[in-house]
Amino acid sequence: MGSPFSIIVYSNDSLKVSSATARAYKLVDSLNQVYSDYDTQSELSILSRKGQSAGVSDALWDILKQSQVAYQKSSGAFDITIGPLVKLWRKARKEKQLPADSVLRKAQVSVGFQWVQMNEKTHAVKLNKSAMQLDLGGIAKGYIAQKVVDFLAKEGLGASLVDAGGDLAMGQAPPSKKAWSVGVNIPSSEELLPRYLLLQNAAVATSGDMYQFVEIDGKHYSHIVNPKTGLGLSHQRNVTVIAPDGATADWLATACSVLPVKKALKLCDSFPNTGLLIAEKKGTMLFKWQNSYFEKMME
Repeated sequence: MGSPFSIIVYSNDSLKVSSATARAYKLVDSLNQVYSDYDTQSELSILSRKGQSAGVSDALWDILKQSQVAYQKSSGAFDITIGPLVKLWRKARKEKQLPADSVLRKAQVSVGFQWVQMNEKTHAVKLNKSAMQLDLGGIAKGYIAQKVVDFLAKEGLGASLVDAGGDLAMGQAPPSKKAWSVGVNIPSSEELLPRYLLLQNAAVATSGDMYQFVEIDGKHYSHIVNPKTGLGLSHQRNVTVIAPDGATADWLATACSVLPVKKALKLCDSFPNTGLLIAEKKGTMLFKWQNSYFEKMME
């Protein structure tokens, strides 16, 4: 994943914690070997190169199915086939030079989840466009964090919190606490919101360009790519999503970074127990929007 990963567990049994967390980190490593787009030998990278139908592991199939649902629910604002565009924007951030329009257009031809063919019976997957490249960066961290929380719960360690590069998944509240307390950052500020989220058996993901952006020719571009335009987002926005599970929180945070505010709020309101906070800087002004569930979860 290329991100810091930490686990917090409450238990009186130190031996159980030591054993379970060691196995949890092995689980993280094994899933990273499936989902990484940086590792040329990951299962995801091999699938992207094959160009023909191939059976995939249960771990890859499950996250691809969740990504398909996310693509459909978000009307394409979340799309894991943006790999070719992400590659271009990584280069743009490094060189501080925009990709040529012709290069962007060529990359866009290979983007669109409708070109991913999935066989429900055999769990075979085929990418039906040449040069397609899958990128799970908008869902994998939350997905893996949730898998670790679920694993620890099965091991009898229900009071846990997993931080996967800022994407949080949490189980039961710590002993003598009614919930986990989670602070939320806002753009262009190191300050936290004056109140905290109080959560248990939930997940929180934040997406935005507070730290990951590039300025080219005086214009601000996010590391987040709009699948529809092929361009990095130019608005300064941070999005925080609360959801019942890590994968959903992660992809919704990505989709709501791309969507207009009203559509983002409507999307999150269509899911149960899902909260959304959008903080966007326009000039020197900071604007905030949140739905009722997000407000409900704040102390």
